[in-house]
Amino acid sequence: MSAQNSAGIQTLLEAEREAQKIVQKAREYRTKRVRDAKAEAQKEIEEYRKEKDEEFKKFQTEHSSGNKKAEEDAGKDAENKLAEIKEAGGKAGDKIVQDLLRVVMEVKPEVPDRVAAPPAA
Repeated sequence: MSAQNSAGIQTLLEAEREAQKIVQKAREYRTKRVRDAKAEAQKEIEEYRKEKDEEFKKFQTEHSSGNKKAEEDAGKDAENKLAEIKEAGGKAGDKIVQDLLRVVMEVKPEVPDRVAAPPAA
C-alpha cells in the first residue's frame, strides 16, 4: 500500500508541477499581452498627436495668413486716408489757417439767448 500511496503522491506532485508550468506560461502570456497593448496604445497616441499637430499647424497657417492680409489691407487704407488728408491740407491749408486766425483774432462777444439779460439799473 505504501508503494501505491507513493506512486499516487508522485502522480499528484507531477500534476502540480505541470499545473504550475501552465499557470506560469499563462502569467507570462498575460504580461506580454499587457506590454504589447501598452506599446500599441502608445503608438496610437503618438500617431493621433502627430495628426492633431498637423491639423493645428494647417489651421494656424490658414488663419494667420488671413490676419496678415487684413493687416496689409488696413495699412493700405490708412496710407490712402493719410494721403487724402495731406492732399486736402496742401490744397486748402493756407485758407484754413487764415480762417482760423481770423476767427480767433476777430472776437465778437455775444450774449447767448439762454442767458437772461442783466437787470436794468
